[in-house]
Amino acid sequence: MEMPAPNPAVLALKPRLVARLQEVLAPDAVIHDEAETRAYECDALTAYRCPPLCAVLPSTTQQVSDVLRICHEMGVPVVPRGSGTSLAGGALPTADSVILGVARMNDVLEVDYDNRFVRVQSGRTNLSVTGAVEADGFFYAPDPSSQLACAISGNIAMNSGGAHCLKYGVTTNNLLGVTLVLMDGTVLELGGAHMDAPGLDFLGVICGSEGQLGVVTEATLRILPKPEGARPVLMGYDSNEVAGQVVSDIIKAGVLPVAIEFMDRPCIRATEAFAKAGYPDCEALLIVEVEGSADEIDEQLALITAIARRHNPVELREAADEEQARRIWLGRKSAFGAMGQINDYMCLDGTIPVSQLPYVLRRIGEMSKDYGLGVGNVFHAGDGNMHPLILFDANKPGDLELCEAFGADILRLCVEVGGCLTGEHGVGIEKRDLMVDQFAPDDLDIQMAVKDVFDPKWLLNPAKVFPLAASEPRRQAQIAAE
Repeated sequence: MEMPAPNPAVLALKPRLVARLQEVLAPDAVIHDEAETRAYECDALTAYRCPPLCAVLPSTTQQVSDVLRICHEMGVPVVPRGSGTSLAGGALPTADSVILGVARMNDVLEVDYDNRFVRVQSGRTNLSVTGAVEADGFFYAPDPSSQLACAISGNIAMNSGGAHCLKYGVTTNNLLGVTLVLMDGTVLELGGAHMDAPGLDFLGVICGSEGQLGVVTEATLRILPKPEGARPVLMGYDSNEVAGQVVSDIIKAGVLPVAIEFMDRPCIRATEAFAKAGYPDCEALLIVEVEGSADEIDEQLALITAIARRHNPVELREAADEEQARRIWLGRKSAFGAMGQINDYMCLDGTIPVSQLPYVLRRIGEMSKDYGLGVGNVFHAGDGNMHPLILFDANKPGDLELCEAFGADILRLCVEVGGCLTGEHGVGIEKRDLMVDQFAPDDLDIQMAVKDVFDPKWLLNPAKVFPLAASEPRRQAQIAAE
């Protein structure tokens, strides 16, 4: 993956830059030793690495403002970083950039149960937001698979979802307001503790903008009362296509489960060896969960299991108690770690119309044979958010490039059937050069014009989201004008 060459003038500024940053931050909050900066050389897309110029760990909005103001004045690029769990290279630094990590900004600032919101610093992890309110019967709905580690800042940057987004929506549906710091240090308050803010929807622009427009330091999030109960049902089928059709039929029937998760045979085998959840021997597995009162659960599951039976399941298992429910979810929650034990893999996240699931799954299988690379499918089937895991050998010359070509073809397929390149991982560097497959040149130009307004010098999160052929002339023009 091509990255722009570092600016020699910025590299020469390092001693002065470090000195200025140390004036506004605690001594241990400025990391500039070359060996120590290697901890920030990549995110969860580990195929690409580049140590930054330095890294900073502010603790307050004011400190973030001070850091950005200094970097803006000196023309130094800045890469915002949450917990570094991005699978799309969203937090990959360049050699002339400063990593701005928000990990130390993890406080709960306000909880309001009457109005159902919590305000937190953006470095707080996803799961710990629920942890702060669950004793009082509330929870935060978006639940990415990395929720134990991923930060709210990254969730906002990539508009993350999770297994339960079918019913509760993704981050943008649960985000009420943010404190945003622009590249020049200006602090903005967008939205707030209410449903809709007056004026233009700048909050909608920021959520999913991948650190291109500003750094989110605080977030006001919607919290919800815990449901009375929840119950999953497990379904096994003889083919991916049949399982995909079951998903489509459930959605068409007007039933709204809280989650519909899909796993194919490679994932089933890997998770069984890893977690021993007791899954059936089949080609495809669905986990469908509903929630509500006991009567609501019974009514919904009766409709869902009736649909499931029409497609001749290998096994149909409804959880009878909490332990059985835990075991049904055990393998799915372990899937990514289990697959990592058997091979290197690249995880995609193209999104498609649910009605296209059978066709897309069949085409992925055909492409797998063409490329000679295995693929495991595990994903949020209810909203069509695919997560194909392409298996490759990172130590075999050419395998990474083959894997990337396969992945690009899968993502193009998603666009061809009416979907899009990303559901929750973001574009980052992984899909940057595929943006031309989804957007016309005029579309991309309008998106870049928005960045021109928020970040005229193009210093925030360089080389991400926009194809370099389109974005580099803009960035280089700003460098030349300095």
